[in-house]
Amino acid sequence: MAERTDEELLADFQQGDAGAFERLLARHKAPLYTFLVRMLGDREKAEDLAQETFLRIVKGAQAWEHRSRFQSWMYAIARNLCADRARRDRFRKTESLDAEVDEGGATILDGVPDEGPSPDRAAESERLRPLLQRALLSLPAEQREVFVLREQAGLAFREIAEVVGANENTVKSRMRYALEGLRKALLAAGVDAETAQTGSARWSRA
Repeated sequence: MAERTDEELLADFQQGDAGAFERLLARHKAPLYTFLVRMLGDREKAEDLAQETFLRIVKGAQAWEHRSRFQSWMYAIARNLCADRARRDRFRKTESLDAEVDEGGATILDGVPDEGPSPDRAAESERLRPLLQRALLSLPAEQREVFVLREQAGLAFREIAEVVGANENTVKSRMRYALEGLRKALLAAGVDAETAQTGSARWSRA
């Protein structure tokens, strides 16, 4: 039997199948959390907003109509929550990515799910990830969200346009600026030009 799509599962949930929502949660919890960590650079805030995102999905499920992909709807909710949190935290200093978050010396990046890159890429990815996350957080929010939705969430440009409320050409322009901004930030951090050129895409899939 073919695996049910997100949209079919949400329709099942609308009909009272609580297990359908559990399957949606299991399917999207990790990628949503990764998206939020990379948008916010803060594990605790990402956990809070991931929970709030799914709570809003539960509350809004009955009103949802099959006019767009579930994934696009989910990221639109998460993106709006990020914007709300950013407004509240505007005058607070962003927590350092390298700051210890527990007594064992774990960092924020330790909370990002790892899909298990091949061994020959693991060491380079480990070295680049903190630099890339800092570079990502230095981008304007509108560029950062497009980059993460494209490279980490895997949304098509037309879907990203729907999520962020901009036309597709604007989204593509923001992506170009994001890539250029990341490249410049990596060069400034001492990463060689070739690695800086390709590192963002490699990291986002690592």
